[in-house]
Amino acid sequence: MEEDCFATQLIYGDGQFNRDGLECLIKKVNLADYGLSYAVVAIVGPQSSGKSTLLNHLFETNFREMDAYRGRSQTTKGIWIAKCIGIEPCTIALDLEGTDSGERGEDDTTFEKQSALFALAISDIVLINMWCHDIGREQAANKPLLKTVFQVMMRLFSPRKTTLLFVIRDKTKTPFEFLEPILREDIQKIWHAVPKPHGHENTHLSEFFNVEVVALSSYEEKEEKFKEEVAHNLRCHLLCLTVAQLRQRFMHSISPGGLAGDRRGVVSASGFSFSAQQIWKDIKENKDLDLPAHKVMVATFRCEEIAGEKLAQLTLDEGWLALEKAVESGPIPGFGKKLSSILERYLSEYDSETIYFDEGVRNVKRKQLESKALDFLHPAYITMVGHLHSKALENFKTGVENWLEEGEGFAALVRACKEYCILEFDQGCADAFVQLAGWDASKIKEKLQRDIDAHASSFCSAKLSDLIVNYERQLSTALTEPLESLLESGERDTWTSIRKLLKRETEAALLEFLSAVAGFELDKADITAMEQKIRDYARNVVERKAREEAGKVLIRMKNRFSMVFNYGCDSIPRVWTAGKEDIKTITKEARSASLKLLSVIAAIRLDEKPDKIEKILFSSLMDGTTAPLASTTWEEVPSKDTLLTPVRCKSLWKQFKAETENNVTRALSYQKACRRKNNWVPPMWAIVAMIVLGFSELMLQLRNLDGEFRNGTVAAILSVSSRFLPTVLKIPRPPPGLPPAPQAPQQLHSVVSQSFGNQTPQPNPMPNFISESSVSSSNISSDCNEYS
Repeated sequence: MEEDCFATQLIYGDGQFNRDGLECLIKKVNLADYGLSYAVVAIVGPQSSGKSTLLNHLFETNFREMDAYRGRSQTTKGIWIAKCIGIEPCTIALDLEGTDSGERGEDDTTFEKQSALFALAISDIVLINMWCHDIGREQAANKPLLKTVFQVMMRLFSPRKTTLLFVIRDKTKTPFEFLEPILREDIQKIWHAVPKPHGHENTHLSEFFNVEVVALSSYEEKEEKFKEEVAHNLRCHLLCLTVAQLRQRFMHSISPGGLAGDRRGVVSASGFSFSAQQIWKDIKENKDLDLPAHKVMVATFRCEEIAGEKLAQLTLDEGWLALEKAVESGPIPGFGKKLSSILERYLSEYDSETIYFDEGVRNVKRKQLESKALDFLHPAYITMVGHLHSKALENFKTGVENWLEEGEGFAALVRACKEYCILEFDQGCADAFVQLAGWDASKIKEKLQRDIDAHASSFCSAKLSDLIVNYERQLSTALTEPLESLLESGERDTWTSIRKLLKRETEAALLEFLSAVAGFELDKADITAMEQKIRDYARNVVERKAREEAGKVLIRMKNRFSMVFNYGCDSIPRVWTAGKEDIKTITKEARSASLKLLSVIAAIRLDEKPDKIEKILFSSLMDGTTAPLASTTWEEVPSKDTLLTPVRCKSLWKQFKAETENNVTRALSYQKACRRKNNWVPPMWAIVAMIVLGFSELMLQLRNLDGEFRNGTVAAILSVSSRFLPTVLKIPRPPPGLPPAPQAPQQLHSVVSQSFGNQTPQPNPMPNFISESSVSSSNISSDCNEYS
């Protein structure tokens, strides 16, 4: 398939830029792939001077040529562009509209200047097509053209050095050696006459241009011969020889020593379209062209465009999308290498596509691309490091719990486990590290350390709390029953015994506790605080139990009264026989014992401070020697240690006496009834009657005794007994109201239990007098009086 030049119009005759046409040509010839390895050739010259024909034969393009048989008129309008065929490197040809055209008019030279400036700005080589017979003439057609070229050249700020190739057409018989000096002299005259910008007044033409001159014979007079010789590459005529040689000079034109200029202002092929558009836009707006600045502008635009393309491609990369999805579920081995590979691939593509643009610009834009790409990828890295954080923290929690069961010291265990988990986190971060990014995971590491320390502290607090609760439970168990027994006894040394018990059990528990927490490596202040907490708890157990007993003090007092009143010192139940027991004294002893119990329970005495509670209670409630209790506080006893206020004690004592008074009354009544029974004898008439009736009956039975024994001895005994029994039954019995004989201690125990069934069972149950009599004192008195 033959190569196509893809010719298209670049700028229309009205000055409009054909952007779409240029983009289409660039895509068809793949110009963007050539980087800086391309050249641009433009041709300027008078109208109908054979510019298009020359380009077509030099570069095998297909620009429209003038038909001489139809008259000489404007053929090319605006600027056309095409790819040169068979030229290396890739070369683009620009065919400009001819100058001095009748269609534009004498005064309309604006487009000529604009197109000439455009050609100088974007071209490496500018062909200036001239008629041979105009050389040496003062008013020839080449003079206005050269003036235009040199004038517009001054508008290029810091212009690059462009090659001006003067092509002398229709060479005459005048030798070329004479034509070239004349032309160069004319060029110098025109250059000196052109106004120059400040700083370039004495600048030589050679600093702006490489000037080359070639001459060609008439194409019209030898057209057929020309075509044939060009086709067979013969060197028989000057024109054929010159065209072939001239074409050869365009081969490798951009190589060192080639036909092209210094190419300082050349832009990368991928930015050619944008550069051409911006240059033409500035020319149309009559702006001076700052080519270095324009080069930077083109580089900025193209580098930004390429960077945007690479960033967009990165966001849709399949490898990246798969990695992003996978990291959501958990840590990915080799995460850093995978992410770095994806990122570096697109940055490398950016570098290769922008290599021919301004270095400063492309580096700046690369950093911007890199920054945006890293910002886009960073959330995935944060997710990855977050997984590492969670995994390390979870491993620490599990490790501490598992290793703690092996009995190691808590503090040493925490340090070892923390070091292991932090090391594991660091290794994971190293695996996830992206070299290009240099992301720092130190903040997440610091957070991990804080989380580990917080969990260790919480776990330590929980373990210590469990230990404290455990020893508090032991203390509660060790104190409760002994306390209950001591408080129930209500002896004078009760609180002394309680203090000894509290100190002994507390010190024993603390000794075990300090041994258990040695592995926690706690501060002295913390240990002291926990010791105090255990001591406070033990004290609270005593106080709580004392308050509980204070709530049951009335029951305890009644039990104490029953024990002392109903039992002797040898724990034998009292039998209320006539005159043997001093009930008044016994009652006083029982009440004193109960009042002593009340004085013990009235206040908490753990601080070994003396008080007068017992003395006050006895003097007020037993002896009545002091004023009645009317205060709500005890002297020398803090309110927090008060269990029963004086007023409350007075109320309890009053209720106690009321509930136990009946026991004393019944005991007195029983004793009185027993005395009556012991002193009772039958009346005199009853004694006489029994003697008389008994003697007569006895004599009668003795007379009949012989007759009874005749029937046998057994029959005689039965008969006599049957006769004596009714007589014996007629003997008077004691009054029915007298109580039976005293029961044994075992029987009394069951009766007392029934009597106080609503009270708390005691270790040594004491009988209650209420159970010893089933009748009231009033009933006993009435029965005895009735019998009398």
